[in-house]
Amino acid sequence: MHTIAQYHDAFLEYLDTTVKTKEPNNLYEPITYILNLGGKRLRPVLVLMSAEIFDAPYQKALPAALAIEVFHNFSLVHDDIMDAAPIRRGKATVHEKWDLNTGILSGDAMLINAYQLFEHYEGSIFKELAQLFTKTAIQVCEGQQYDIDFESREDVEIEDYLKMIEYKTAVLVGASLQMGAIVAGASEDCKRSVYQYGRLLGIAFQLQDDYLDAFGNPDTFGKQLGGDIIENKKTFLYIKALENSAKLDANNLEDLYSINPMDTTGKIEAVKTIFEESGAAELTRVEIEKYTNKAFQVLDNIDIPEDKKALLKQFGASLMEREV
Repeated sequence: MHTIAQYHDAFLEYLDTTVKTKEPNNLYEPITYILNLGGKRLRPVLVLMSAEIFDAPYQKALPAALAIEVFHNFSLVHDDIMDAAPIRRGKATVHEKWDLNTGILSGDAMLINAYQLFEHYEGSIFKELAQLFTKTAIQVCEGQQYDIDFESREDVEIEDYLKMIEYKTAVLVGASLQMGAIVAGASEDCKRSVYQYGRLLGIAFQLQDDYLDAFGNPDTFGKQLGGDIIENKKTFLYIKALENSAKLDANNLEDLYSINPMDTTGKIEAVKTIFEESGAAELTRVEIEKYTNKAFQVLDNIDIPEDKKALLKQFGASLMEREV
């Protein structure tokens, strides 16, 4: 087995040698730009790690790992357009640096390129990877639509929110681990279990991401703080704050989510105060821990050696250690 850092470096080397800017420049330069903005590369690392955990050389999984990363970044390009987000990983988003049409078209090309990468595999492996990818991709789109719908709905429940983040974020983490297992020819039980580990960890990750959107460190978060508040997103924080606030505070929160001021500073701070005083911030931290522990329980029952479980657990723990 290799270390997380070694998988990360191997993936970056493959990315650098595989993804190149070519003509037409205005189509492909935004693709190389977004793919080289950085990030933890958690999804491709999970693909490579999973392949080796189930006894295949990680090099065999590099095309699948790149497909996952290209698709993930495609979704970010289009998410940023829909959210009118100016910053991604501390840099200008694609549609800000170029323009809206370029962002749409380059994103479309990324989705097609992701599918092309599965052509490195043959037979049953190609079929299984493509089926999983197609299922996951449509779930991600469904999750994004739920997220958009929630902005105008007044009846969003916790169950609705958890389904949305499962589809929008968690299924891709689960699919990353399952793809590595598919490439390695793992058993059906192992493929299912490692997917569930990733899915649960992905839910915890997205809960934490939503929490950090409000309470994160602006120097390390990499995105605009308070973006979910500005966009009136019905996150776990918001729903729990409504449930647990006195009527006056709940009404104030709903009023704040009905306005879009030019200067958003006051709105963000007022909402954060309600999140904290209602106990929603603490409840979100508890929920993050709950899903992280559920993921580790699934991991404990996978039929792999303990040293390999330890590597997956180490990765999960490092994923959740983001600075507040």
